[in-house]
Amino acid sequence: MDFNEIVNQYKDKMLEDLKGLLSIESVRGESKPDAPVGDGPKEALMYMLSLGERDGMDTKVVDNLAGHIELGSGEDLFGILGHVDVVPAGTGWDTDPYEPVIKDDVIYARGVQDDKGPTIAAYYAMKILNDLKVPLKQRVRLIIGTDEESDWLCTDAYFKKEEMPNFGFAPDAEFPVIHGEKGITSFDLVFESDTKAYGDVVLNRFTSGERYNMVPESATANITVDDADKLKQSFDAFLEEMKLTGDFIKNEDTVDLIVHGKSAHGSTPLEGKNAGLELLRFLKIISIDQRAFEFLSFYDHYIRDNFDGQQFKMDFKHEEMGETSVNTGIIRYDLNGKSYFGVNLRYPLGMDFKAAIDKLSKEVEAHKIAVENISDQVPHYVEKNSPLVKVLTDTYKNYVEDDTEPFTIGGGTYARVLENGVAYGAMFKDTKDTMHQANEQMPVDELVLATTIYLEALHKILVEEALVE
Repeated sequence: MDFNEIVNQYKDKMLEDLKGLLSIESVRGESKPDAPVGDGPKEALMYMLSLGERDGMDTKVVDNLAGHIELGSGEDLFGILGHVDVVPAGTGWDTDPYEPVIKDDVIYARGVQDDKGPTIAAYYAMKILNDLKVPLKQRVRLIIGTDEESDWLCTDAYFKKEEMPNFGFAPDAEFPVIHGEKGITSFDLVFESDTKAYGDVVLNRFTSGERYNMVPESATANITVDDADKLKQSFDAFLEEMKLTGDFIKNEDTVDLIVHGKSAHGSTPLEGKNAGLELLRFLKIISIDQRAFEFLSFYDHYIRDNFDGQQFKMDFKHEEMGETSVNTGIIRYDLNGKSYFGVNLRYPLGMDFKAAIDKLSKEVEAHKIAVENISDQVPHYVEKNSPLVKVLTDTYKNYVEDDTEPFTIGGGTYARVLENGVAYGAMFKDTKDTMHQANEQMPVDELVLATTIYLEALHKILVEEALVE
């Protein structure tokens, strides 16, 4: 069976369905009784389920947070986990992020790489098997989530009511196979101080970042200052020295300082430029009020340049998984309200996170800091020589000349909620990673190739029973 030729016959229809999904602004929004993570994610979920219904497969929605499209019969179940929610578009786009365009055989839209394009590719692999009426020896289920970019309420709700697949993969990362993922934790370092703010320069508010798992691309400090011209001179000199861009805006009674950085995924903070950390760096060198100075002192000791967790005493290294990484994705300061650093930390196998965070909590009390809102997803690991990893790797190498071995990552995919799950594509060795960035993109030929690989892999597993020992 020529899987590549078959997939190419579906190319135009697949692109049409993908464009429909990409046109939905499925950023997490206001919670409603019938849309727990907002209207956009729910609309995208229902769109996917409508495709399954159109194509004659069984569908189910769970709590308007997740759903599935199922094909086949039998006791055993193979799972594919994709998500249809996206991070905010941000700025810097050359096109409308929710009006997908194809230019030079590349699709541009928010979510095309993370994770709507790969999810559609996996769906079409199922659709083609169904259209060909190939007899399956077990069931396959595409499980669709709507809150992967935030709190994973979708998978929590889904697996409270639905069965766990025997094996599965998440099409939400890279080929050949990702068989391990670091532990992922987020927590807030909340500043609690009754110190009064007074002086020539008073920090009123500081805002940076929208998500823990994104490097902030901009930051704004609102300041009351006696000599605005002097402050502007210092700010301009700082921007020039640090090779940054920014804005100085005079208001009626205050000024806004804005620094522009570069967004990136929270698992790779050094690939971006954290605008919040850079703006704090400037505030640290001017004569700021005492209350803000305390906030900045904590930044100086624990946050500044802390990309490997060393200042938290959480720097740890694993032979396969690598080192701890830290992204300070959110920074808020309010003279009369809550002030905190929102941290996204990823750690390898072997680190005792609970012991480390307990120790940090006690240590930072001296800085008037409390650790709150801790969430923790432990590391996930499947043996590199497992039958699942071998089948998926061999299938990939049937189409791509690549000697890359299965590996582990600092990112987090739905693979970690499966007892026997891995991440499988859809980025290739030379793919430009634009996840969470402006002008997110996916070449059409990569979409087609990923679909072909998924189709053959499913054929091996569901028809040829490649995982049966």
